[in-house]
Amino acid sequence: MTSPEAESLPADPAPEEPSQGASSAAKPAAEPPADAPGPADAAAPTDAAPADPPPRPEERLEKAVRAAEQALIEFEIAVETFRVEVENFSRLHHQKLGPMYTRLDELDAQIAEAKAARTGNAEDLRLAREARARVMPMPGVEELFHGWIDSEGLSPEGASMLNDQPVRPPQRVRPSADARRLYRDLVRKAHPDLAQGEAERTRRDAFIARVNHAYTLGDEEALRALTAEWEAGPASEEQPPSRSEELYARLEWLAERKEMLTLVAKRLEDGAIGSMLRVAQDDPDGLLDQIAEQLLAEVAGRERELAALLE
Repeated sequence: MTSPEAESLPADPAPEEPSQGASSAAKPAAEPPADAPGPADAAAPTDAAPADPPPRPEERLEKAVRAAEQALIEFEIAVETFRVEVENFSRLHHQKLGPMYTRLDELDAQIAEAKAARTGNAEDLRLAREARARVMPMPGVEELFHGWIDSEGLSPEGASMLNDQPVRPPQRVRPSADARRLYRDLVRKAHPDLAQGEAERTRRDAFIARVNHAYTLGDEEALRALTAEWEAGPASEEQPPSRSEELYARLEWLAERKEMLTLVAKRLEDGAIGSMLRVAQDDPDGLLDQIAEQLLAEVAGRERELAALLE
């Protein structure tokens, strides 16, 4: 490619020797301008920037690892926020609607008993016994220990009591917008997968456990305190791996963890509570109120039916 300086030079003269007159006539046009560079200048090095050094062999792998790390973190945030909503919905569902379900079971038992008393039929008597048995089921481990211990061991509330941490139920199914924003920002900054050493990973694991606990309770004040604590703590030292083998192993680990989280998310979504939440993504708390209204209507209907049988 011809440089800009070379393009300003005059064209090369013809090989034949021009006559004296022709040389004199052509001289003004053949001479370059005073400020134009000469042939020596055209051959001199230009001021163009030096070429970029060739990329390192590991550079593309490093970019792939960083992209996979960020994608996994965002996926973990989505799975964890959905898990919190499923857990909170389940607890509030039991807390708000449990007494109504108990009342319906009691009314069903009384209606079945009233019908059996009227007919004396063996089948009606059997149905009455079954309805009464449903009212007084065998208490489970969760009920015996007030929800502090379940089939998987000590619950988060029970562990909090042993660690002298405050225990309180969630206020609503979905934490506030500020709580969700604070939680996402903290996880993106302090996620253990961003650690470059075992000690740093241990520190981040413990910190994120506290962040998850505060978010489960929807505690904005605790999340703000954790944000201030993280910002005041040691800065993370992100040093990309230097060997291709380490980068490949890292990518494999990230893929395996993504697959595991996908299974967790599928179990949450396929469960009864997860299915209900998918129906009411915009207002899960409103769905609880809607179910409560339906149950109250059913209770009123059963009470009218029982009253008619007892007349």
